[in-house]
Amino acid sequence: MNSVSLSIIVPVLNEAATIQTFLAELRDRTAGAEIVVVDGGSSDRTRDIASSLCDHLVVTKRGRAMQMNVGAAAASGNTLWFLHADCQVPENCIEKIELALGNPETAGGFFRIRIPQRAVVYRLTDCFAHYAGLLLRMRFGDHGFFCRRAAFEAIGGFPNVPLMEDAEFFNRLRRIGRVEVLSSRLVISPRRYEQIGPMRLTLAYGLIATLYALHVPLHFLAGLYQRTCTKHGHT
Repeated sequence: MNSVSLSIIVPVLNEAATIQTFLAELRDRTAGAEIVVVDGGSSDRTRDIASSLCDHLVVTKRGRAMQMNVGAAAASGNTLWFLHADCQVPENCIEKIELALGNPETAGGFFRIRIPQRAVVYRLTDCFAHYAGLLLRMRFGDHGFFCRRAAFEAIGGFPNVPLMEDAEFFNRLRRIGRVEVLSSRLVISPRRYEQIGPMRLTLAYGLIATLYALHVPLHFLAGLYQRTCTKHGHT
């Protein structure tokens, strides 16, 4: 990138099965960007595999908000891009981020997503939910948030809350500047839907998002998430 130095922060936990492919593809499509992997205490070989495929490997306590904040602190870029480790980034993604940030009023943005399965239930997540999110002014971390470092610091990073830290972050970000929607899509893995059940997880996510929009306390939503969106009660 020319005027923008980009750091990609990836929080991980027990991703040994897929981290090599993910980081290799990410490096190929984001040449010149800094990649920071933040491990939350993996018990498998995630750290061993990732160490040679990223620019910085940081180990901290488990917790996505904490991991992303620690990664941001370790990163050197003036633009931060937060990615989950089960996605594929689009071609020319760096150029698209740079173009979005060409507007000085833009604080950050996010990508649309696509789940690579044909079943109709997945369209509720990657199509219908997109427009519902625009209406509710709500977005979640699987959309690959990016932002200026100055904006990240101005809003205090990701909040330390029991759930919805990404939605809270998004709300704070849009209060201080424009948040751009990039039409290019991140391809996200259906693995979680396959583990929990596509319809069950889709409906559970929809319910939690609706309750969040109605300002239901986060500790209640965290308990609901634990019961409905995790396998055998574990994250």
